[in-house]
Amino acid sequence: MSENEPRASTPRLHDRLETIVDLLRRREGLLAFAGAAPDGDEAALEAADAELQARLDDLHPADLADVLESLPLEDRLAVWQRVRSDRDGDILLEVSDSVRESLIADMDDSEILAAVEPLDADELADLVDDLPTEVLPELMASLDAQERERVQAAMSYEDDQVGALMDFDMVTIREDISLEVVLRYLRRFDELPAQTDKLFVVNSDNVLTGVLPLHWLLVNSPEKMVHEIMAPDVNTFRPEDDAYDVAQAFERYDLVTAPVVDANQRLIGRIAVDAMLDFIREESETEALSRGGLREEEDIFASVWKSVRNRWAWLAINLVTAFIASRVIGLFEHSIEKLVALAALMPIVAGIGGNSGNQTITMIVRAMALEQIGVSQARRLWRKEMTVSLVNGIVWGGAIGIVAWLLYGSISLGLVMMSAMTLNLLLAAFMGVGIPMLMTKLGRDPALGSSVLITAMTDSGGFFIFLGLATLFLL
Repeated sequence: MSENEPRASTPRLHDRLETIVDLLRRREGLLAFAGAAPDGDEAALEAADAELQARLDDLHPADLADVLESLPLEDRLAVWQRVRSDRDGDILLEVSDSVRESLIADMDDSEILAAVEPLDADELADLVDDLPTEVLPELMASLDAQERERVQAAMSYEDDQVGALMDFDMVTIREDISLEVVLRYLRRFDELPAQTDKLFVVNSDNVLTGVLPLHWLLVNSPEKMVHEIMAPDVNTFRPEDDAYDVAQAFERYDLVTAPVVDANQRLIGRIAVDAMLDFIREESETEALSRGGLREEEDIFASVWKSVRNRWAWLAINLVTAFIASRVIGLFEHSIEKLVALAALMPIVAGIGGNSGNQTITMIVRAMALEQIGVSQARRLWRKEMTVSLVNGIVWGGAIGIVAWLLYGSISLGLVMMSAMTLNLLLAAFMGVGIPMLMTKLGRDPALGSSVLITAMTDSGGFFIFLGLATLFLL
C-alpha cells in the first residue's frame, strides 16, 4: 500500500489488529512447540513469520501506529522489531508520545539515527525532545547547514506556536515570469510537496508578494505573466502566532496551505492543513485529559508506576473533596436516622447538580478555547446560566418533588426536595462559570481538573443544602 493512500476504515483496522494478534499467538505456540520438540515444524514457523511480515508491510504508517498503540508492551516490541527500518521514522511521528518513548527505548543509537535522518526539518523538530541526548550531537552533525538551521528554528518556538508546526517544503516562483515558464519549472519536480494547492510568489529579496493557486495556473493562457493573475491579498501568518487562532482561520477561510512570514514579510515557511488537523486533535485530547485530572497522555499499557504517577494528583484532590462530602453527611446523621427517606433522595440532588455543572463548565471552557468569551464577561454569563438553572430547578425539582410526595406521603418532603434541587442547580451554574474563569485569571488551563472540581462542589453543596433544609423544616 502506498503511504499516500487513504487509511483503512476503523472496522477494517480492527480486523487487521485481530489478525496480527492471532499471528503473534500462533507464532508463540510454534516457538513453544519447537522448544519442546527440537524437530518441530520450522516451515510452519517460517510461514507464520512471513505472513506477519506481509501484514505489517501492507499497513500505512498511521495504521501501524494504531496497531502498536493497541498492543501490550511485549507484543508491541515484537511487532516493532519486524517493521522495516525505512518506515521507522514515519511511524515514530504517528504514534503517541507515551508509546514513542517505549519504541525508542527498544532501539540502539544507530537504529535511531537511521530512522530520523531521512525526515524533514519540521518532522525532526517534533521528535528531538523524545530522542536520547547522546544521539543529538551526531544527528545535528549529519545535517547540512540549512537543515540544521531549520531544525533549530522550529525548536525555538513553543508547541502551540505556528513556528513549531510550519514546514519548509514549498514551491516559490517570481512574479516577472510567464505561466509557461512556471509550468516548465514544475515539470522538473518528480512530485510536488504534499498539500500543495498554491505556489508562493516572492521577489528577489524573498519577500512574499502574492500566491498563485494551481487551478489558476491551469485555466489561464500560458502567455500571461504571474503578476497579472496572482492573488496579492493572502492570509499570512507569523511564526509567533498562536496555533489555535491559525486553526480557526484555516476553518473559516477553507485553507489548505498558508505562507508563514517574518516581520519583514520574507517567506520563511508554510503551514498546511494536515498540521492543523493534528494540532486540533492533540488539543482536544489534551483538554479531555485535563478535564479528568490527567496530567499527560497515558499509554494504555503503561507500567503500573507510570499510570499511578499520572493519576495520583487529582485523585488525591478527589479524595479530599469526597472526605469533605462525607463529613457534610456526618453533620446530619441524626436527621438521616430519623427520616430514612433522606438517604434515598440525597444522591438525586447531588447527581443532577453534578450533571448540570458539567454541562455549564463544558460550554464555558469550549467558548473560552474559541476566544468567544473572557473573564470580563463573567457577570453576564452568571446571570444567564443561573436563570437557566432556576427554570430547570423549578421544572425538574417540582417533578421530583411530586414523586417524593407520592412515594413518602409528605408534601413537606416534596417541597424540600424541589428547593434543594433548585438551589444545587444554582450552585452548579455559579461554579460552572466561576471555576474556568478563576483558572484563567490564575494563568492556568481552564479545563484542568474541571470535572473533578465541579463534581466535588455539587456533591458537597447538594448534600449540605438538602440535609440542611430537611433538618430545618422536617424534623
